Amino acid sequence: MAQILIIDDDPAIQLLLKRALVKKGYKVSVASDGEDGLAKARSLCPAMIICDWVMPRMNGIDVCRQVKATPELSTTFFILLTSMGSVDSRVQGLDAGADDFVCKPVEMFELEARVRSGLRQHQLSRDLQTQKQKLEAELAEAADYVRSILPEPLLAPPIAIDVRFIPSSQLGGDSFDYFWLDDCHLAMYLLDVSGHGLRAALPSLSVINLLRSKQLIQVNYHQPSDVLRGLNDAFQMTPRNDKYFTIWYGVYDCKQHQLVYASAGHPPAISISSSNSSDIKVEALKTSGFPVGMFPEAEYVDEVFPVNPHSLLYIFSDGIYEFHQSDGTIWGLDNFIEFLKNNDPMLNDPLDRLLERIKQVNLHDFFDDDLSIMQITFD
Repeated sequence: MAQILIIDDDPAIQLLLKRALVKKGYKVSVASDGEDGLAKARSLCPAMIICDWVMPRMNGIDVCRQVKATPELSTTFFILLTSMGSVDSRVQGLDAGADDFVCKPVEMFELEARVRSGLRQHQLSRDLQTQKQKLEAELAEAADYVRSILPEPLLAPPIAIDVRFIPSSQLGGDSFDYFWLDDCHLAMYLLDVSGHGLRAALPSLSVINLLRSKQLIQVNYHQPSDVLRGLNDAFQMTPRNDKYFTIWYGVYDCKQHQLVYASAGHPPAISISSSNSSDIKVEALKTSGFPVGMFPEAEYVDEVFPVNPHSLLYIFSDGIYEFHQSDGTIWGLDNFIEFLKNNDPMLNDPLDRLLERIKQVNLHDFFDDDLSIMQITFD
């Protein structure tokens, strides 16, 4: 039985509307002014409110605004009773959030029809809200799963790895991993799938599972270019799957102290090393190659990088520097690298300081793109 609240300072109108609606099987409550009506609305959470426009203490427009600003009443259908027939008055009511109007004197057949129509819309809104809540709950579970399979920070001297991951929505297209291929070779990678949300997260999870299980066919996981070739063969774009991804993949040899790496359309990894505090060396590690999935004939190449002791390596997605500042300009890769260069790794939580800096210069209080970064410390 639908709950309807009537708010009107005229007892005769209250009685007329209540009798008519009760006869139709509705559960009806009444209030004699706007403040009392608003309190009852918050208590009853009715399916519909029929409210007079002109009342003492709080008029119908103010009641409507308050109702529409209350989350628990977001699906309540709001009808304004009015003797004002001008377009400007109706615009004012619509701007306040009114869903419908009934003109005085009230024509009962019209009112009953508008009530039936409004209750159908209320039920539809409730159903959509329920489905939205279910979807959000399922997405939250999926997001928890994604986070659960991402690796924890690594502390395995002479290597330490710290990570941060902030998706732009509940699910994101960024992912990363690191795992030992044998006693002295550590594989590490970070990828960024085009787009956002669930459709971007699924290919990302597939890559993690494929690489962890080493199920790519005829691939040498010690050779980064071969891994990218195997991924490109497995994840070609099709009319049903328009997703591609960029990736940076490297293998660190602990005995030789060298890093073999290859990239596919991904931002460069940044190596930072120093012999003293005034001599800081910054090197960008990137190879040529199209993003994975774009072209079947894409080729990838390896590069070898000698790793200096006490150096840092940063692998990241472009969301960490491609965002708008308060002046409307993009923060950009150069500013990001400059911050890394001056961010003392000896202080606690250097990645947290980086994220704080990004939040300070970001135009919004949210990120337009997924953001992920790995910090590898070679000691």
